[in-house]
Amino acid sequence: MTAISSVPLQRSRRSRFLEAWPPLTLVALAWVALMLVVALGADFLSPFHFSALDLRARLQPPVGFGGTWKHALGTDELGRDVLSRLIVSIRISVLIAFFGTLIAATLGTTLGFVAAHFRGRVEWLILMMIDFQASVPFLIVALAVLAFFGNSLVLFVALMGLNSWERYARIARGLTISANEQGYAGAIRQLGASSWRVYGIHVLPNIASTLIVSMTITFPETILLESGLSFLGLGVQPPLSSLGNMVGYGREYLTRASWILLFPSAVIILTTLSISIIGDWLRDRLDPTLR
Repeated sequence: MTAISSVPLQRSRRSRFLEAWPPLTLVALAWVALMLVVALGADFLSPFHFSALDLRARLQPPVGFGGTWKHALGTDELGRDVLSRLIVSIRISVLIAFFGTLIAATLGTTLGFVAAHFRGRVEWLILMMIDFQASVPFLIVALAVLAFFGNSLVLFVALMGLNSWERYARIARGLTISANEQGYAGAIRQLGASSWRVYGIHVLPNIASTLIVSMTITFPETILLESGLSFLGLGVQPPLSSLGNMVGYGREYLTRASWILLFPSAVIILTTLSISIIGDWLRDRLDPTLR
């Protein structure tokens, strides 16, 4: 009797676990965790220096296609190890996307708080900036800035941070106005709390779930934008390497050595797809209206 009744109980536990943690989400989390490990431990995981040349081993194929385990993913046109370059490229691309997303979220949330607090002309000015940002294709702006001011990693990261900040500003402004209308923010202010304390300690935690979901949407977009600019030669410059940089160099050898382009392209696709899946899962978990 006990053994029979335990079977439905185990099935119910398994169904609840699968409902809370779908298999596709677990795979996406595992891939993102792998990318973070690679980005943090790139110096220890790379079998060779990413810029080390070996002209005698140029254009060697990967393992399984006639290559050896010395260069598991093959080599490029200069004999550089593709695996080592891929590991370093993951670190550069992830760091650019992370800091770019962080800058955009910080800038947009701060301007949204300012617009909701002061209202009037200040709010009108910020809304005009938001509309201008949303109406101008950011890729054209990025191309113009990089062509005029030159390229450096700091400027490139700052430029990525200016992408999509208007989303956070709209979200922060709307939710902050809603919080003020609900009364709890005004009640805390009447108790003597400063505006920074009201917005930073009480309002921000209440809207953090929505901002986090927005960050999971912006992060893959930043990776794709960085890859596109690096593909055009306006992103990360040699001797550094990024995923888009590798794709840009590999396109010239697509017919002779396709592995130079295919491996970084696969990493870009899988990473952006995984983060999008995690974003959808977080939205379902954190949004009370979807429960």
